[in-house]
Amino acid sequence: MATCIWLRSCGARRLGSTFPGCRLRPRAGGLVPASGPAPGPAQLRCYAGGLAGLSAALLRTDSFVGGRWLPAAATFPVQDPASGAALGMVADCGVREARAAVRAAYEAFCRWREVSAKGKPLKEAHGEILYSAFFLEWFSEEARRVYGDIIYTPAKDRRALVLKQPVGVAAVITPWNFPSAMITRKVGAALAAGCTVVVKPAEDTPFSALALAELASQAGIPSGVYNVIPCSRKNAKEVGEAICTDPLVSKISFTGSTTTGKILLHHAANSVKRVSMELGGLAPFIVFDSANVDQAVAGAMASKFRNTGQTCVCSNQFLVQRGIHDAFVKAFAEAMKKNLRVGNGFEEGTTQGPLINEKAVEKVEKQVNDAVSKGATVVTGGKRHQLGKNFFEPTLLCNVTQDMLCTHEETFGPLAPVIKFDTEEEAIAIANAADVGLAGYFYSQDPAQIWRVAEQLEVGMVGVNEGLISSVECPFGGVKQSGLGREGSKYGIDEYLELKYVCYGGL
Repeated sequence: MATCIWLRSCGARRLGSTFPGCRLRPRAGGLVPASGPAPGPAQLRCYAGGLAGLSAALLRTDSFVGGRWLPAAATFPVQDPASGAALGMVADCGVREARAAVRAAYEAFCRWREVSAKGKPLKEAHGEILYSAFFLEWFSEEARRVYGDIIYTPAKDRRALVLKQPVGVAAVITPWNFPSAMITRKVGAALAAGCTVVVKPAEDTPFSALALAELASQAGIPSGVYNVIPCSRKNAKEVGEAICTDPLVSKISFTGSTTTGKILLHHAANSVKRVSMELGGLAPFIVFDSANVDQAVAGAMASKFRNTGQTCVCSNQFLVQRGIHDAFVKAFAEAMKKNLRVGNGFEEGTTQGPLINEKAVEKVEKQVNDAVSKGATVVTGGKRHQLGKNFFEPTLLCNVTQDMLCTHEETFGPLAPVIKFDTEEEAIAIANAADVGLAGYFYSQDPAQIWRVAEQLEVGMVGVNEGLISSVECPFGGVKQSGLGREGSKYGIDEYLELKYVCYGGL
């Protein structure tokens, strides 16, 4: 089962078809759109040097179901986290639209399975688009490597075959922090396996999912294969439940909080659906005495402050050995003051944009206040930024202890708390005390220690002397309550495939 996927007008190099001569065209059918004027490009606020160069065809506000742009009875505003201004009004889908999208995906699956072949800094947003395109390219190539097996049994008149077949319709629920890449990492694998999808994007960032729908249509992806149902926070719970409990859905893929993941697992359990869950983390960043301080600081800057600390693999607590502690804290503070610039994501030179909303700011503020009240020291930052609204100063704390909120609650913001430790065993014990285990990082120049710590850390991904670990080619996922399954890499497509054993007798 190969999938021919290519992008147009996305800035990345064009992706070729998986098999020569295989070029998909849109098919007729799908749902009839509601009466009224044909939907046009979204009317969005435009920033100088920002959205002005984006194709108007990609700025969509309606849902995308069965290859059609469909309005909903109501709309909801999408806001700029930097200013609070409304960027546009998007279709607020409900249960009826969700079920219609599932039906469209199921009908398309019967054909598709047989086919062969936000407020972050603009520079980071551009990087995410390229990263997103690479997932589509990767899985379009992986599609041709979906191999089965032939097993020789003791019975001479039989042969055993193992086939890999698509699971069916996949419900894909994605977060706001990487609104394009989190979709393509899931959808690329699903489509390559022969599945169809219903995407429910985060209410804060629906435009990326809708732009991908337009690109899918331009690329010739058949009607009903890729569907998008945006909805407001008010409708999110019932829409999520509707698509996750629908009997036509065979697979759920979710990236988000552990709390929400557990709710979706409950929905999946009632009909025993396949699930992939990429949930919360509490990534430790350990600096041992043998570490190169400059290298460790560079890794800390990359790991902590990418996307203003709003990634699931961001370092959440810094464990620094006593002998190197003071030098590391001093160098880290200097690097933060020199290299981090807070501002609107569309402004030249900005490295730290706003947090996604007021609730996120309040969480960081609460963690800082809690730590200071229990004896932590603010090295730099520590309060809301003078820009106001959803901006918070990049903050470094020292004299942090394990009874503070910031050491056992995922921050999702620009806060770096430093805990001093004495022995390797102590650091590993602190790191492994969490009930989640997505990513972990450590810096050391001791080869024996590197092997010991890498094997003992209870996480799904480890960065050794490296602060950026995400890559299209490598498996992404966690252990404990950080989730189930893996995304990306050669393993990612297996999440959307079923094994079927065939016994061929009478030979």
